[in-house]
Amino acid sequence: MTETVLVVGGGGREHAIARAVADDCALYACASVRNPGIRRLADGFEAIDETDPAAVADYATEVGADLAVIGPESALEAGVADALDDAGVYAFGPRAAEARLETDKAYQREFMEEHAIPGCPDYAVFDDTEAACEYIDEYDGDLAVKPAGLTGGKGVKVIGDQVTSEEAKAYLRDSDYDRVVLEERLVGEEFTIQAFVADGDLRTTPAVQDHKRAYEGDEGPNTGGMGSYSDTGPSLPFMREGDYEAAVEVLEAVVDALPEYKGVLYGQFMLTDAGPKVVEFNARFGDPEAMNTLPVLDTPFVDVLAAARDGDSLPELSFSGEATVCKYAVPDGYPTDPDAGAEIAVDEESAGDALLYYASVDERDGRLYTTTSRAFAVVGRGDSVAAAEAQAEDALAAAGDRVRIRHDIGTADLVQRRIDHMDDLRS
Repeated sequence: MTETVLVVGGGGREHAIARAVADDCALYACASVRNPGIRRLADGFEAIDETDPAAVADYATEVGADLAVIGPESALEAGVADALDDAGVYAFGPRAAEARLETDKAYQREFMEEHAIPGCPDYAVFDDTEAACEYIDEYDGDLAVKPAGLTGGKGVKVIGDQVTSEEAKAYLRDSDYDRVVLEERLVGEEFTIQAFVADGDLRTTPAVQDHKRAYEGDEGPNTGGMGSYSDTGPSLPFMREGDYEAAVEVLEAVVDALPEYKGVLYGQFMLTDAGPKVVEFNARFGDPEAMNTLPVLDTPFVDVLAAARDGDSLPELSFSGEATVCKYAVPDGYPTDPDAGAEIAVDEESAGDALLYYASVDERDGRLYTTTSRAFAVVGRGDSVAAAEAQAEDALAAAGDRVRIRHDIGTADLVQRRIDHMDDLRS
């Protein structure tokens, strides 16, 4: 029987999900953004606000969906998985209560402490701005300042890296956040592991390193992610034997403590000189990390979804053994003053063997225009990170004008800097 799958969301992550399932199911999609790549793949597309649970559930029922994959964290926070489950459509995504692992950073740390989840940094939670500022003054060391709620990957300010203590306090005083988490600054190299979870079962995917900073050389403000890379195996070049396994043990501990969790569990880790520490958990695929992981997943993703729904053991995952490099094209001025509404020409044919994923573009009368967010990404694959980077770079001829790209992602120089950084910390 052919499954009918609904993909909720219209970004680059959801384009990757849609491409991963399109050949093995009847595909439908709904989102507030009319992603041209998803629309071409889908048998049906409906313009729906992803945070409207009733509307999403009604559309899923209308198209006869058997399964649904929820892309954006905002939809999980709004309870879209709850509404789909209640309507009899299995949602591969946690219900709102379990999605708090991502949507409430204070809960996230308290959950880790309560269940003795490894890798939790020192932290404190405040709902009083002046008390938080006093804590910054008194803390012996640098801190990461995190709004407790969702901020699209751009709300964290790290003292000693991005801001001074005085700038961090001004940031808090000028904001309207109800609660903030202040936690020890973790020093090392970040990496992500995404796991498929259902019924206490967990299957992990290769590690990925995202690049949040806007400009080359890791300069500038944080973004939603300018690009990312993965290697030919589960680990990354700057990781040592045992680092990947230690991070997986953290994810396993979360699932043991939260057996009702289902969907993607994303662990963002900082590899420190003492091993992996948890930067945060997300309750869905990463963007761009989904674009590194799903193209090299040989196991049909639909088989993973069906097993989760049916209560079967999740299939053992098989991967192609290719490295990947993803590079985003973003509007000029992104993220602080993006040039929204600029017409862009994307020459898909020039991408060659690389994959092109649309993210946030406005399609009108057959023309594409930038929004305030990332426009599209290219993903190269190869038998090494260097080969994948070269393929991605060749494909960037598709980008045309009016966009900006971090060309250094996946390059030998930047990867070596990561290796040298970890060697220095460990020594």
